[in-house]
Amino acid sequence: MRAIIVGAGITGPVTAMALQKAGIEATVHEAYDRTADGVGAYLTLAPNGLAALRVLDIDHRDLGGFDTPALELRGSGGRVLARLGMGRDDDAGTVSQTVRRSDLYTRLRDEAVRRGIPVEYGKRLVDAAVVPGAGSGAAGAAGVVGPPGAGAAGVVASFADGTTAEGDLLIGADGLHSRTRAILDPACPPPRYTGLLNTGGYASGVTVDGPRGVFTMTFGKRAFFAYANRGPGDVWWFANVPRAREASADELAAWTPERWRAELERLFADDAGPALELIAATPQVIGPWNTLDLPRVPVWHRGPIGLVGDAAHGISPTSGQGASLAIEDGVLLARFLRDHRDPAEAFAAFEALRRGRVERLIAQAKRTSNQKIPNPLTRVLRDRVILPLVSRAAARSTRDWVTDYRIDWNTPTTPTPTPR
Repeated sequence: MRAIIVGAGITGPVTAMALQKAGIEATVHEAYDRTADGVGAYLTLAPNGLAALRVLDIDHRDLGGFDTPALELRGSGGRVLARLGMGRDDDAGTVSQTVRRSDLYTRLRDEAVRRGIPVEYGKRLVDAAVVPGAGSGAAGAAGVVGPPGAGAAGVVASFADGTTAEGDLLIGADGLHSRTRAILDPACPPPRYTGLLNTGGYASGVTVDGPRGVFTMTFGKRAFFAYANRGPGDVWWFANVPRAREASADELAAWTPERWRAELERLFADDAGPALELIAATPQVIGPWNTLDLPRVPVWHRGPIGLVGDAAHGISPTSGQGASLAIEDGVLLARFLRDHRDPAEAFAAFEALRRGRVERLIAQAKRTSNQKIPNPLTRVLRDRVILPLVSRAAARSTRDWVTDYRIDWNTPTTPTPTPR
């Protein structure tokens, strides 16, 4: 079996390496003609994502991040509202890791290449069709082309540069604005704006209070601010800025670095904490950009074409689970393809297992995002009732359904898996 993977971000290389482990050949096709090494913000990998990487013999210590074992939530005046663990130590001794996004996908891509997996650049997907006789390298019969789900033998992917690729299946790992998703279902609802702009940066030469790696998060009077001490004089931070409607590309471009920095200084001027100092010590503030999610994608697959990662279930970064869920996806889908062999059957089994978990997390993340939007009434309920209850429940719990999730690679899947 040969797979065409669309997208060389985080999900694509992980899926390719998992397929290789399952004995399935894959080639990764990336739309851009170059990499984006060193560009962008950072993310957190939770223990469930790190455990999925261990299935592929990838050690979290090789990803370039740092331990972020806990977070502390505060009000605008500095009062501590809750303390929460970001996943507990497991048998492998790992806790959540915070890593630059570009460092993560660069390391994953390089590891995939080291393992002999081809990555082709400048391959922007235009169309994909199911073709009898395609796959396993055989050319499809001319003129015999059906839509996804036609029950044919393989897939032909067409790219903007005029080239094509053939395989037994195609996996869309092409993110929130997935072209593969649009091919499968042109009527799929677009990503939803969650009411927040995102921004962040890396401050240097600043000392902040608190243990190394613990995120301090403040529900400010006008916006939300968070930071973590990576090491002496090295502080990573982000901010969520409420905005009633999604900003257009022109509106985002109008926020010059100077103007955006001044806006952030205004937003956090009346809050306790080091936000102003950290912003001033940041050479280049990242953003702003719209925060989006995908509450429900009706069609995850048709025949031998399917979706993984953000293409299937984009989640707000508020969750701290976007990358971890995508990594889980790649490993789980490979396991189903290993055991079922028929791509259509494997995609269906994968969806049956995954949809409930990811959609529950997307809804939870949206509720968290809503709490970051200042409102006098909800602020009282959040600070005095919701967060204290969450903190006490987390302290009592011996298992977390999100971060304690583990993939059993060695146990074969059944033809009709039961959703968890």
